[in-house]
Amino acid sequence: MKRNNTQQSLYQRIYTVVSRIPYGKVASYGQIAELVDRCTPRMVGYAMARVSFDMDVPWHRVVNSKGMISTRADGKPCEEQRFLLENEGVGFDESGRIALKALRWKPHYRRACKEDHPASR
Repeated sequence: MKRNNTQQSLYQRIYTVVSRIPYGKVASYGQIAELVDRCTPRMVGYAMARVSFDMDVPWHRVVNSKGMISTRADGKPCEEQRFLLENEGVGFDESGRIALKALRWKPHYRRACKEDHPASR
């Protein structure tokens, strides 16, 4: 039971950071992990996979470090994610990459989630 509560707490911290990504911007799994205390890019991926439709988390704004939509369990990229990003004005090149230099979210590092974490108070 404790592990489940810890996982929920971690996921909530991840969702808090992801919720701060502005419209038309993206962040990588690694970038989110860096902002969340004791987190890895893989954990961010797991958390994004658990986002349900009734949650107000812009999961579609999280992409891989190459600026691409990561493939799902079936080996295909999520077309819904691309559709949502394109509707926000995020463009893709012919190889399916986003121009990260122009569209990467630039938060105030180390403040994005630490201020919400009880240990930082």
